Amino acid sequence: MATIDEIRTGLIDKILSIRNKDFLEALDKLILSSKSESEIVELTDEQKTMLEMSENDIKTGKLISQKAMNKRNLEWLNAI
Repeated sequence: MATIDEIRTGLIDKILSIRNKDFLEALDKLILSSKSESEIVELTDEQKTMLEMSENDIKTGKLISQKAMNKRNLEWLNAI
């Protein structure tokens, strides 16, 4: 698997070879929009409480498999 530096260098080389202005502008917008996703998100007190409740469920073994959840959801949807 390639390292981050190898991937970055490969991308730079490919970008340098692009001559299509529209494509480069679209790529620029894509990169700029991905920056906002990496910013720190401030959670509300309610969100923090829900995460704490989830952590407690995990610690106490109150879990359900994805397969069982899918089955439960299908049963619920069919009952509507």
